[in-house]
Amino acid sequence: MPQVWMTYDELATLCGCDAAAARHLASHLSLDRRKSRDGCTRVKLNPALAAKFFAAVRDADFDLDFAIATLRDTHRQMAELLTPDAAGRRRGAA
Repeated sequence: MPQVWMTYDELATLCGCDAAAARHLASHLSLDRRKSRDGCTRVKLNPALAAKFFAAVRDADFDLDFAIATLRDTHRQMAELLTPDAAGRRRGAA
């Protein structure tokens, strides 16, 4: 089972409670805690909570086709900016 580490706010979202209740839950379940480089404390989910997290991700309603189309459109726009013709148009050259 992969390790999943979450902040108290993320754990609260997963469990449907507030951050204080998530902190109490983490303490009650004796979950491992670490201070991350960004200054946030993260807790390592136990197997039951990790399974709940993966189920939530799996059941999420992602519009994959829309995400792919948006990425392709962004790629096209970025590629246009790199063409020599586009550089001339940005500088106002004819």
